[in-house]
Amino acid sequence: MMARPIPAFIPALAPPLLLIGAWQAASATGLFPAQVLVPPSEVMRTLASLAVNGELSAHLGQSLFRLVFGFAIGATAGLAFGAALALSKWIEALFSPLFLAVRQVPVLAFVPVLVLLLGIEEGFKITIVAVAAFFPVALATFDGVRGVPKAWFEVARVYRTPLVPFVARILVPATVPPVLTGLRIALTRAWLVLVAAELLAADSGIGQMMEMGRQMFRIDVVLAGVIVSGLIGFALDRGAKWIERRATRWRTA
Repeated sequence: MMARPIPAFIPALAPPLLLIGAWQAASATGLFPAQVLVPPSEVMRTLASLAVNGELSAHLGQSLFRLVFGFAIGATAGLAFGAALALSKWIEALFSPLFLAVRQVPVLAFVPVLVLLLGIEEGFKITIVAVAAFFPVALATFDGVRGVPKAWFEVARVYRTPLVPFVARILVPATVPPVLTGLRIALTRAWLVLVAAELLAADSGIGQMMEMGRQMFRIDVVLAGVIVSGLIGFALDRGAKWIERRATRWRTA
């Protein structure tokens, strides 16, 4: 009788479990003050308390609201700009140098300017998410469109294929894989930038919850926020990868 194969998720659990065990052991030794190295059991109790009293859901709801709206705006603008950059020589000549220069600037470097212009209200957080999502999506769309063979454009021109059918039947299917990869990278990047921006300038959200915990020297609250933000980022990445695999199954069929 053959032994059943070990599920793939079981080996993946070993590193985090070892880390938690080492964390618990280090906190039990007393080498560090309990206020500095909070044991994982205490962090879990704090996380449960934040979930029960509604504080966690309120902050998380605000962060996800900003992520959804900011990502939708940034991704839509990135798709349009990347496609225009790839399809038009004069748009590329006009905007490509500026685009390539600005995309090298860390997104968080825009925080002081955006705070001065927009304050720390919702507009600032949504804008910083949109900026974080814009550049990866625009670059992926540009590379995807430029990767379409030129012969396809020439055939479409010979047969005078209308723009809408050409985009829907040729351009979109050919660029789906790189664009989806760009969207996945942009989504996780937008989440990281949002949490960082909330740490720096916000009155609500997961990042602000962590910052308030730091100011009150509640390291358990800070670590609870770290765990939640990590789990959300992991879920976003896994979900985007699942959608990417489902949307590109036809390529391996």
